Amino acid sequence: MSEQTAILAGGCFWCLEPVFSQLQGVKRVISGYIGGQTLNPTYKQVCNGDTGHAEAIRIDYDPEQIAFEALLEIFFVAHDPTTPNRQGHDIGTQYRSAVFCQNETQRQAVQDMIVRLDQQRLWPDPIVTQINGADTFYPAEDYHQYYYINNQRQPYCMAVARPKIDKVRAHYAARIKDDIGY
Repeated sequence: MSEQTAILAGGCFWCLEPVFSQLQGVKRVISGYIGGQTLNPTYKQVCNGDTGHAEAIRIDYDPEQIAFEALLEIFFVAHDPTTPNRQGHDIGTQYRSAVFCQNETQRQAVQDMIVRLDQQRLWPDPIVTQINGADTFYPAEDYHQYYYINNQRQPYCMAVARPKIDKVRAHYAARIKDDIGY
């Protein structure tokens, strides 16, 4: 089977990109913007909240090595899916929790997982993750790509991204690549 794509938004892409880059079966992760009305948005425009876009990552993965459902489960562990338009101190629609489904199979998988996780009551509040259809994904500016690996000592990366990386490593140790570099 050929590579497939998942597009996930769960707060700052600087935090989500390293979480998924470390997983076996993930071929590449691209940080970018999706779900808004502005063509070719810039980081500044998206941060101002004027475009309607979410910060997101596009994951190209090998479904024979990691299933979409596994990516979804890790996505829900890596961020707080119960806070609308916010992740921690990052507030605004650009930080919303959303999945941009590439097909009906993905849409059904997201719906099923949200029902299951809500029934398990992993969080005190219900999941508010948006389930959207495919939309135009705009890669972010070059300096945002693999931001964490290039800026591991940056205070935001140390305080916000690193705990998410460590949390996923602790829960999914068998899925982590050997040669990730962080």
